[in-house]
Amino acid sequence: MADTQATPGASKTSNRGFASMDPQRQREIASQGGRAAHEKGTAHEFSSEEARAAGRKGGQARSENSRAGRAQASAGSGSPSASSSMDSGNMSSER
Repeated sequence: MADTQATPGASKTSNRGFASMDPQRQREIASQGGRAAHEKGTAHEFSSEEARAAGRKGGQARSENSRAGRAQASAGSGSPSASSSMDSGNMSSER
């Protein structure tokens, strides 16, 4: 009878695909794609205005999340009814 047990430490996932590659190889492939997109003219390059707006949006989201976390922590029990009453307008951040 053949031994059908997996070797210790072996994962049950496939060794195929981008995610299973080592990080250095992933960077090489992604870099090639980025270079090709720039050569082709289809790559997006942020203007300083776009970059500023994106940074502002990220900073606002971070601030709101931090503020919501502090409010929830000070509520004590963390029960769903307590948190839903505090966050009545923004249901998407919970899901």
